[in-house]
Amino acid sequence: MREYKMRRGEHLSDRVEDMEAFVEEHFGEVTGETEYNGGTLLVVDDPDNPVFDRVVGGTVEYSSKKDRVALNIEERPAEDVIAEGHVDAAEDAVTVKNDFLEGATGRGAKARRDSMKRDVEDDAEKPDSV
Repeated sequence: MREYKMRRGEHLSDRVEDMEAFVEEHFGEVTGETEYNGGTLLVVDDPDNPVFDRVVGGTVEYSSKKDRVALNIEERPAEDVIAEGHVDAAEDAVTVKNDFLEGATGRGAKARRDSMKRDVEDDAEKPDSV
């Protein structure tokens, strides 16, 4: 499960008023819920895009910092997708994921990658607890 930060000065609730409708718009009908970090995320067991096998996403709330978007996409093996003739769906899958994350966070793919790199670098600089 990956968590994505909001753009500086913005809040998730300002960008996405109804997370369930937002998830359904991008991935398909929500079929359930699952627990994550003390919160509840939405599950799409039969996504619209044939490349996706299962999608879990939603809001992760923190008391000491801004809420984040969590997203985990399980993808089907590429061989299966190609064998079924859904080659174009792979391209659409990347677009759907990026549109969802950019719509929720206000950050493009490059900004999200750079942010994750900084987080990894910051973690590497912290001393290990002894």
